[in-house]
Amino acid sequence: MNLPVRMFVATTGLLTASLTFAGQERSPAYKYEGGARVYAELGKAPEKARAKRNPMENDPESIAGGRNLFQQHCSECHGNSGEGSRKAPSLRVDEVQRAAPGAIFWILTNGVVRRGMPVWSKLPEPQRWQLVSFIKALGSESAQSRDRK
Repeated sequence: MNLPVRMFVATTGLLTASLTFAGQERSPAYKYEGGARVYAELGKAPEKARAKRNPMENDPESIAGGRNLFQQHCSECHGNSGEGSRKAPSLRVDEVQRAAPGAIFWILTNGVVRRGMPVWSKLPEPQRWQLVSFIKALGSESAQSRDRK
């Protein structure tokens, strides 16, 4: 093979490898950017689960308890204030905030293992409801920050 052809082959190989690597590097972030498919799991909650009401929705201390649990168990992936990260989606988006509390509870209980969301069924039920209270409160925090702008 003559020198110009070898240089072309080598350059093409490097370009292909760098494009492939760049695509793989962006893949985790892309997976969660506005991806409706990420939030589709909420719609998979059975009707019976969606119909469940949060028994702690009127308990003002449940949000604080949920915040503590969130910091211990969830913030590593979902970010300190639920804004999402390369590992997990935002919990402040409309899809989550409009979801029935029972659907969120169902996701917490069953996880979404193929996407890396662990099963939290061993967490006592009242604590899972506290997490639901905190997640729902993230929506009102987002609305308050938008109103201040």
